[in-house]
Amino acid sequence: MNKGVVVRRARLDDLQSIVELRLALLREYHDHPLYANLRPDAPDRALDLFRGQLMSPNEVMFIAEHDGAAVGVLRCVESPMSPLLFPDRYCYVSSVYVRPAERRQGVLRALVAAAEHWCDDRGITEIRLHSAPSSPAASGAWDALGFEVVEQVRRRPVTGPNQSGLSGRSHAEAR
Repeated sequence: MNKGVVVRRARLDDLQSIVELRLALLREYHDHPLYANLRPDAPDRALDLFRGQLMSPNEVMFIAEHDGAAVGVLRCVESPMSPLLFPDRYCYVSSVYVRPAERRQGVLRALVAAAEHWCDDRGITEIRLHSAPSSPAASGAWDALGFEVVEQVRRRPVTGPNQSGLSGRSHAEAR
């Protein structure tokens, strides 16, 4: 790992760094169908959103710092599972970003290790995440950390009369 990298739980005074890192993540995926439409007021909206996430008792954000500067972020959310399945709950990891100059130096591995410790402390036995297949480097990093692909997310815009998305078929016909 990059010498001098420290991972710690994020605090409210890290809010500006978190906004910067998480918006950098969205901008990096500017051509992705789910993340391409960044609102012009996203930085303002992000302040309130991320402040709430930092204060939530069911989630945590970790910051990776190198020489005192924030170089990475990872968010964990304790999520309930279906009452019909095990485990009862899992850790959903989101908004993971490492500055390009700091990649391939163990920063992501250190952030994931912090997430694993958080899970251990809560008795959570599984971590899940979504990743964009448009980045072979990100896919390779997650593979190297032992994450396997188990599901796909599909998307279809709703268009047409009353935005049914059913090409003229009525809602009753679609059922």
